[in-house]
Amino acid sequence: MTKFIDSLSDKTTYADFKYVMQDTGSYAFGARYTYGELMSADPAPFKFRAIIEHYIYKDTLPETSLESHLYYMTPDMFSARTYCELGAKVKIGIDEQAASLFRKKKRIVRKERLIKVEDFMEMDVATKKRKNVAVMELVISKLALMSFSV
Repeated sequence: MTKFIDSLSDKTTYADFKYVMQDTGSYAFGARYTYGELMSADPAPFKFRAIIEHYIYKDTLPETSLESHLYYMTPDMFSARTYCELGAKVKIGIDEQAASLFRKKKRIVRKERLIKVEDFMEMDVATKKRKNVAVMELVISKLALMSFSV
C-alpha cells in the first residue's frame, strides 16, 4: 500500500485506494476518490464525468467519496436510480462466518464480493456495520456507459 503524507495538513493519504482501471469490458473506480477528484482525474472517462455532473451531483457534493456515497445510498436517491440504470456493481469486503475443518466453532473470514448496487442498497446500514462491510470499488460496464444518454 502506497502511503503519502500531506505536509500541509499532516494527513496520511492512501493512494492505492484511488485508482481508475479498465479492462476490455468495464471500468473500476477506487472507492476513496471523491467526486470532485474524479471530475479532475485524467483517466476517468469523459462520459462518466458528464454523468457525475448531470445526475450524481443532484443529491451529493463534490467532496463526497464514492465509498461513503455508496455505503449510505438509498433507493429513493436520484443517484441510486442512475447507478441502477448503468448496471453498476460494488466490490465490497465483508466478514462472514466459515466452518473450520478441525475445530467445532466457526471463525470469521474476510471475503470480497462483487454485487449489484441495488442489492447493496437492500442491506441496511446496521447490517453493513455489523458485518464490517467496506466499499472497495465501483465497477461500471463500458457498454452500459457507452449506451447511457446524457
